Amino acid sequence: MQGGGAPLRARSVQGGGAPLRAMTPFGARLRALRRARRVTLKDMAAALQVSSAYLSALEHGHRGRPSAGLVHQVNEFFGLIWDEAEELSELAKLSHPKVTLDTGGLTPEATALANRLADTIHRLTPQTVAAMHALLDREAPSEKPRLRRAAGR
Repeated sequence: MQGGGAPLRARSVQGGGAPLRAMTPFGARLRALRRARRVTLKDMAAALQVSSAYLSALEHGHRGRPSAGLVHQVNEFFGLIWDEAEELSELAKLSHPKVTLDTGGLTPEATALANRLADTIHRLTPQTVAAMHALLDREAPSEKPRLRRAAGR
């Protein structure tokens, strides 16, 4: 927790069916796309000219957020256009597996909240995470995209 920030890790997202643990939003969507189209990691990696180990690590949140170039390649590989392509790009932006919050200049309460969230985020239920998203949406709406749990996806 150097630099006054509280480290946070992405934990789980909905990828169609049961929650996918330890995945980033981009990783979960990538896996859902592969499974829906019955594409293996090996075949996709060969087509994108990356290793299957890299794609696996990307899916599981063990690699940083994907480059814009790789996101573009994935969009082309799956034939995603318009809204679907934009959604994948936005999910990539939300997919840094290790986030640092700079609480410098904030109130002691805000700093304590950031630290508490960093300490407890791994134990939060999906319902609690959804409730926290809803609260933030109401209290501090922003232009930035946010991952939403899909009801029937």
